[in-house]
Amino acid sequence: MYVGRFAPSPSGALHFGSLLAALASYVDAKHNAGLWRLRIDDIDPPREVAGASQGIIETLKAHGLHWDGEIIYQSQRYQMYQDTLAALKEVDLVYPCLCSRKDITKRCASTLYDGHCRARLIDSAAMQCAWRFKNSRTSVKWMDVVCGLQIYKRSKTTDFILQRKDQIWAYQLAVAVDDAQMGINNIVRGSDLLSESAKQILLIEALNLNSIVFAHIPVINNRAGQKLSKQNLARALNCETANENIYRALQVLGQKPDPRLKKAKVEDILHQAIIDWRLQNIPLSYATTID
Repeated sequence: MYVGRFAPSPSGALHFGSLLAALASYVDAKHNAGLWRLRIDDIDPPREVAGASQGIIETLKAHGLHWDGEIIYQSQRYQMYQDTLAALKEVDLVYPCLCSRKDITKRCASTLYDGHCRARLIDSAAMQCAWRFKNSRTSVKWMDVVCGLQIYKRSKTTDFILQRKDQIWAYQLAVAVDDAQMGINNIVRGSDLLSESAKQILLIEALNLNSIVFAHIPVINNRAGQKLSKQNLARALNCETANENIYRALQVLGQKPDPRLKKAKVEDILHQAIIDWRLQNIPLSYATTID
């Protein structure tokens, strides 16, 4: 069975860009008679906004995007991540690292890590260190349903961090573990995470987890040319206009909804969207911007 998911971080309210990702993943799952799960990716407390998790949940409900099963919170799953890191240590696929971003930039003239700590003897029990994945692959290749063939050379993936010096878990480790445990086999999300898929695939292979079909939709920009995001102060979705939001999002996603549905109930718009859904109609970039 198709099992998809939406996994927002509670660093702010959902905006129109968030709706595009949530809607595309929801409708694709339902079009394929699958499940759509919800996970709150709350593994970075310093970035979390008080009340954001509940706000996300209420916004999804208002837009008719109802998930299957219980809501998963990454903050409740740290032991799973710790066990996974321990398993990778046993097969020598991770190593401790003391390098700061400043060290890396000074040494490499870029932010790409050079494997400096691979051969260093570091007492990880005595020092506060990060843990990096030991990447031996020269490239990672996969077929993205929307973006086509992807080939990421090792210079783009390097030896990436799995746990930071401050003990916060890295996105790549957490999502690889959670997606496997939740049975996720299809992921529709924004193309700003396209490069993260290469790292996720490396971990999936290292941990002998089931493979995932990826589909990365374009991100939408604001009128200043910036990615619509919480960091760029994107305007929160207005739940009072949920039906209009859904209709407009379907248009942006290249789905050409029936104009007669523009003022229809959210449930009716979604029902028809699921029937008419064509993932291949999503453009590689959007011809519109939004505030």
